Amino acid sequence: MRIPVRPARSDADEQSHGVRLPRYIAGPLLQVVKRLILANLVMLTAFLVVYLDRHGYHDNNDGEVGAIDAFYYVTVSLSTTGYGDIVPWTDTARLITALVVTPLRVLFLIILVGTTLEVLTERTREQWKIAHWRKTLRDHTVIVGFGTKGRSAAETLMRTGITQDRIVVVDPDAAVVDHANADGYAAVAGDATRSSVLLRARVDRAKQVVIAAQRDDTAVLVTLTVRQLSTAVRIVVSVRESENVPLLRQSGADSVITSASAVGRLLGLSVVSPSSGSVMEDLIQPGSGLALKERPVTRAEAGRSPREAEDLVVSVIRGHRLLPFDDPGLGTLELEDRLVVIRRVSHEPRNGPGDRPGGQGPGSFRIPRR
Repeated sequence: MRIPVRPARSDADEQSHGVRLPRYIAGPLLQVVKRLILANLVMLTAFLVVYLDRHGYHDNNDGEVGAIDAFYYVTVSLSTTGYGDIVPWTDTARLITALVVTPLRVLFLIILVGTTLEVLTERTREQWKIAHWRKTLRDHTVIVGFGTKGRSAAETLMRTGITQDRIVVVDPDAAVVDHANADGYAAVAGDATRSSVLLRARVDRAKQVVIAAQRDDTAVLVTLTVRQLSTAVRIVVSVRESENVPLLRQSGADSVITSASAVGRLLGLSVVSPSSGSVMEDLIQPGSGLALKERPVTRAEAGRSPREAEDLVVSVIRGHRLLPFDDPGLGTLELEDRLVVIRRVSHEPRNGPGDRPGGQGPGSFRIPRR
């Protein structure tokens, strides 16, 4: 497998691929449009007030004030330009200018200046939020590649109890990052083979990294970069071809899933034994039917055989070893063991932190934008 060399990027390119936290309000363009509409409503109100009392104003040019003159007077008055060619002539017009036009002028300026201040304030607030997010983020899960495999991995993680704010997405496609933000994920846009991009997702303090890249060579480069940044993080990688599995393991991957081979085996099993294929598909599909779970041994199960456990035990994790339930040297269960079991999803408690995507449990730190 040939690994291509990535071209170097400029500082401007690096700055354009930043962290994006979930957004829950309309974009800045819509906010500016709303303020422009408000400013035009203020101008229209002032125009109607002046036009209805147009005989109380004097035009130094021809003495009369028409619709165009009234609109011109309102624009120069609200913008505080004030050329003085059109002036309030009667006491009523002067009173209207003092009590109506002047407050409208102040409101008009507040709307326009407020737009600039809000943009600056919002930018400062966003920078502070990102800095605080990066400072407090740790023991999270980073998903590199948010295609079909990456999104399915995220949904499965949330169903097991990991909250959405503990998942960070990294993808080179800005459109994919925008969709991830819209779904409530924090995301980083950029090439995950670059350490600077992974550091924005705080891979160095992550608990686990899921690599679901589109290409096997990209998966190898990302794995090498992640392992260079952290020797403790758990790396799970998806590859297409089984011949690349040894290379991924040498690169530092803890677990390698061969997608093409797994799908092929499931297809073959479904042909030979349709019922067995249905059971396997049920185990893979989250949300209903059967599900694989990992849990600790209960006190009631300690000292008993795996066959006497509450759930159907598939494997026993003892120390760093994964033992089948019928291993001759396994003996009885110990409190320090962990079990990989099959159970029905309907037996799980409802309304838990992982029962619905985006659910927030204790310790969530997402900051909604206002």
